[in-house]
Amino acid sequence: MTPSRPFGRVLCAMVTPFTATGELDLEKAASHASGLITEGCEGLVLSGTTGESPTTSDAEKSALVRAVREVVGHGVPVVAGVGTADTRHTAELARAAERAGADGLLVVAPYYSRPPQPAVEAHFRAVADAVGIPLMLYDIPGRTGTRIEPDTLLRLADHPRIVAVKDCAYDLLGSTKVMARTSLAYYSGCEELNLPLYAVGGAGCVSTVANVAPRAVRAVLDAFDDGDTAGAAHLNQRLIHLTELMMSSGLPGTVTAKALLNTGPVRPPLQPAPASALPLLQSAHATLTAAQLPGGLPP
Repeated sequence: MTPSRPFGRVLCAMVTPFTATGELDLEKAASHASGLITEGCEGLVLSGTTGESPTTSDAEKSALVRAVREVVGHGVPVVAGVGTADTRHTAELARAAERAGADGLLVVAPYYSRPPQPAVEAHFRAVADAVGIPLMLYDIPGRTGTRIEPDTLLRLADHPRIVAVKDCAYDLLGSTKVMARTSLAYYSGCEELNLPLYAVGGAGCVSTVANVAPRAVRAVLDAFDDGDTAGAAHLNQRLIHLTELMMSSGLPGTVTAKALLNTGPVRPPLQPAPASALPLLQSAHATLTAAQLPGGLPP
């Protein structure tokens, strides 16, 4: 059975470009967004973890949505991160993103206060009730300290505007259980699980690595869709070196992605990648992008 893909299949968790002095750079944001779509991404997620949402203002978040919406047009899904630890503030951001032109909302579990599951459920329902566009729930307990438990997701699936999950819970059993019993679209948020989650019924991925290697990220899922599971595994293995350097080297994916892109600095408390990390990142990226990719991708 083909899974529902309300926001496309290959989504990039886009970095937020800044100027050399740390201001929001909307011109670079628009250029990067346009390039990602040209190179094979089917949708964009703004102001998530990779987009440095904790250090961008409410006004910057809305301005980013408007700038990207304008450059990619209305045929490309744009999902705006609006999650905070405060239900009221999250609902306000959700309404602002909807007004700015977002197609959907990425809403993380409320963090720091570590609410129990009934409160987590109430939080998401309140946000979904505040808007007229669909939600992708962001389950990343390693950062929030709070899991969206599978049983909570089973209940939330009855809300007409809760349609997807960005899955960073590292629980394939729980994820498969929810996919089997609901119509929620599961998007991998962990690069190393993009192919495994897709193979058990996932809708696609929300990828940080796609900022620098969108064709390679897409090629894995394309091969699987073509029935070439061995080819998909091979392409995934070819991608894994860059993935490991970007996501598991002790540096945040935002930092490593920006080290490979001309999109300006990161905002404190993040710090730029040390000079010692750059040669390995650049070599792995160059090796991957120089490889011959299969046909069928945009030129």
